[in-house]
Amino acid sequence: MRFADRIEKLPPYLFAQISKKVAAKKAQGIDVVSFGIGDPDLPTPPHIIDALCVAAREPANHRYPETEGLPDFRRAVAGWYERRFGVTLDPDKEVLSLIGSKEGIGHIALCFIDPGDVALVPDPAYPVYEIGTMFAAGETYKLPLTEANGFLPDLDAVPLDVASRAKLLWLNYPNNPTGAVADIGFFERAVHFAMRHDIAICHDGPYSEVTYDEYVPPSFLQAKGAMDVGIEFHSLSKSYNMTGWRIGMAVGNPRIIDALMRVKSNLDSGAAQAIQRMAIAALEGPQDTIEEHNAIYQRRRDKVVDALRKLGLQVTPPKASLYVWAKVPVGMTSAQFAERLLDEAAVIVTPGNGYGPHGEGYVRLSLTLPDDRVDEGLRRIAALPALA
Repeated sequence: MRFADRIEKLPPYLFAQISKKVAAKKAQGIDVVSFGIGDPDLPTPPHIIDALCVAAREPANHRYPETEGLPDFRRAVAGWYERRFGVTLDPDKEVLSLIGSKEGIGHIALCFIDPGDVALVPDPAYPVYEIGTMFAAGETYKLPLTEANGFLPDLDAVPLDVASRAKLLWLNYPNNPTGAVADIGFFERAVHFAMRHDIAICHDGPYSEVTYDEYVPPSFLQAKGAMDVGIEFHSLSKSYNMTGWRIGMAVGNPRIIDALMRVKSNLDSGAAQAIQRMAIAALEGPQDTIEEHNAIYQRRRDKVVDALRKLGLQVTPPKASLYVWAKVPVGMTSAQFAERLLDEAAVIVTPGNGYGPHGEGYVRLSLTLPDDRVDEGLRRIAALPALA
């Protein structure tokens, strides 16, 4: 049999590789502490689970859902955006349910990219931005995110011939993997760039509610003109510890939302209605668990930063996201440092170059493992000799 070229060119998914490493060590009888994957360890709040249990017993929720999502879900999303960001959305035209935001992120390139078209993708970045472009037979032009520029892309440095071929610009703040944040001023500069070159912006914002030190991130849609050029992907995964339930949303420009809905209607049957009901309970119910969870993540962040600094690594405490982005010791690559931690301490971290070439020289540590495992992993790291 002959597979499509896209399958032959498809790299192994980064987090699947991490899971394989953990499984291999466990098969050897080795206890591994993994800071590798950003999957919240804290449970979904009880009132959200209760809503699912009720909805699961309703026969109406046993049927195929509609692609665009329940009207009640879309209204709940619009209401949450109004309360949280002051952004007004038409739930019928500017909100779309997703089977987790990853699904929408993977599909959106099919709305814009024809063979040879360009997507502007940050580097380092969540791998699906580039993979979705590849599936659509497009080309990726990488925008370096460096410490010197605050891990923000320099849009003025994009060559004019590249900008003229670009159809999409990907942004993601608070950022994965760097933990960097962006303000409204940056988003407005991005909007002006998009308008100048007739480019659509896709902002991936799932970490807007995972914040520390009283920082409050904005939505991209708060920027003047944002609704004219782009959409925002969001998810209940990180805000409400609902990764396994696979529910998210795309919001923003109605033409883009309609295009994504048409793609989805031909490829999937929408998010399960019972899960949309639990999502409504999350969005409209008590929000105090977010602050409680953030307090836990902040304690973990502080422990991780302290341990890495004692090891001699350079690291800036993130204001948001579930990750700590740390420089590896001079003279070592990201992979070499990650291998050393795995071999000598049975600790998994993610090499920065897994997110793109400009991630080289860094590693990412997730804060989504139980406190006792955080403490154990840091104890093992502390036992290593100083490296810088």
